[in-house]
Amino acid sequence: MSRQEMISMLQGLDSTIRQRIGVALAVLLAIVVALSAINSRITALEHKRAAREADIGEMMRLKLRYQEANAGAQRMANRLMATRPDDSPAKIIEETGIKGRGSQIKPVKGDDIPGYVEDAAEVRMEGLSANEAVNLVYRLEKGTRPVTVKKALIKQRFDDPSKLDVALTIALIKPAPAGK
Repeated sequence: MSRQEMISMLQGLDSTIRQRIGVALAVLLAIVVALSAINSRITALEHKRAAREADIGEMMRLKLRYQEANAGAQRMANRLMATRPDDSPAKIIEETGIKGRGSQIKPVKGDDIPGYVEDAAEVRMEGLSANEAVNLVYRLEKGTRPVTVKKALIKQRFDDPSKLDVALTIALIKPAPAGK
């Protein structure tokens, strides 16, 4: 059907029928416009939901990182609370129970840490087995008090290759006295 034929057919209809067809077309057009608006709103909401899901995923990762950092900080706080004012690197080395043929402990200046005192020492032990050297470092770093191994020099002995000479620079971190 051509356009001219449709127009002539519509003009030949009764005015009430033409009016009803016009109302039906208007209602149909209104429905199409409403569906288009609803579809665009649904699309916008889907994008918003996807963005929020991505944000929640990122927040969950951040929450896990925070919990790990908080647990580490809590362990450090517990280790700091276990430190007594009379603790020293020499006492901590003695408590490990690992002794070499010759042991020397010399105090050295520690770094400045605001709110804390760093009690540092250079420890030299001769004639340790490899297992004793590993146990010494492990017990220092993973013990009940906050000790860090700042420098470690491990050399094999010339006279007995199964023994090691160990030189460590360790630091015990203690809370600063309240008056400072």
